[in-house]
Amino acid sequence: MSAVADRAPSLSNSPALPREMEARPWARVVAGSDLAALEADWRALEADALVTPYQAYDWIRPYTETIGRAERMEFRFVRVEDDQGGLLALFPLVVTRRLGTRFGEFIGGKHANYHMALYRPDFAEAIDAAATQALLREIGAAIGGIDALFLINQPTAWQGIANPPARLAAGQSPSRAYKLALEPGDCEGTLRRSMSKHARKKLTTKRNRFAELGLSELVQARSEAEIEHVLDAFLAQKAARFAQMGVPDPFAAPAIRAFLREGAIARPGRRPAIELYSLDLDGRSVATYVGAVQDKRFSGMATSFDLGSEAARTSPGEILLVELIKRKCQAGYTMFDLGVGEARYKTTICDDSDELVDTFFPLTTKGRAYAGYSQAKRALKRRIKSSPLALKMAQRVLGLLRRRKPAEPDE
Repeated sequence: MSAVADRAPSLSNSPALPREMEARPWARVVAGSDLAALEADWRALEADALVTPYQAYDWIRPYTETIGRAERMEFRFVRVEDDQGGLLALFPLVVTRRLGTRFGEFIGGKHANYHMALYRPDFAEAIDAAATQALLREIGAAIGGIDALFLINQPTAWQGIANPPARLAAGQSPSRAYKLALEPGDCEGTLRRSMSKHARKKLTTKRNRFAELGLSELVQARSEAEIEHVLDAFLAQKAARFAQMGVPDPFAAPAIRAFLREGAIARPGRRPAIELYSLDLDGRSVATYVGAVQDKRFSGMATSFDLGSEAARTSPGEILLVELIKRKCQAGYTMFDLGVGEARYKTTICDDSDELVDTFFPLTTKGRAYAGYSQAKRALKRRIKSSPLALKMAQRVLGLLRRRKPAEPDE
């Protein structure tokens, strides 16, 4: 089959085009690769848009300049414009090649808990499933040379408004994202609502034991020296944990440290998109927490604790997390999420979750085949994660495989 015949019908050849053109609430779709040129428009859209912490300009920029540059990623920033050139939506994408297939996906990979475009709320509400299909076809055509769009770990809705590509979802993502709605000014009330009486009692016992070990302080890294100090502790704690598990450390690459450092540095007139915290005991970090911030939402990215510390027996990571929740509650934040993935501490602290879905949108025959494979793989992963026994067995097998070879990008 020729390359031309292999392509899905373009909009210009589609018999439905006149109706789509007449009904669609956008004028044009434009793809580019110059992030800096988009800054002013991006920030203006972000101020009022539906946007998660992981599509904020100040999160995307350090990611592209560090991890993206180190891994030679091919970025495409797709503007959806009205007839005056105003931004209606912005898709921050990276073009990935795998098994001979080129597809577009949201920037951030496993470092981002939520994958979504930025939308003007009225625009997101105006497009239905049919219009979303037309929009995704135009995005594929604007990027050019890709076989599919793979949009995974998307929230079904944001701020109460439906996420358009989620309407086309093939199914649920393997994991949910756990969250806790905060009641500003009533931190204890928030935790009483979300945590059981038994869980609060256990936490109090742990905190009392922790207090006996010395003077403690929850520290936010603000200066460059503090940022380096917390990153030293975080990365050392992560390295020790993965060494104990006998698997490669996914945080070992220098570009990851550079990303977290750049994201945590405040710029004039702007707060950092990434915040770093350490629970210090007599001046030594016994637990750390990394989170992304957008408006009044704090989103947990990663956490660690010192395996070698005497405090490890008191669950310092959990103590840090509860103190951080209280701090954000006092500061007027309204949402705190713990990110994607199952863990006991998440279900202990959170009383709600965001449902995440995967959309596989093929543009070619090759893309359709790979989308089927990816969809089946994600569905299997979801079934395994829903069974504690199957999950434990899968983790053992995966650990053995990782000792023998580098992990595949989509493992």
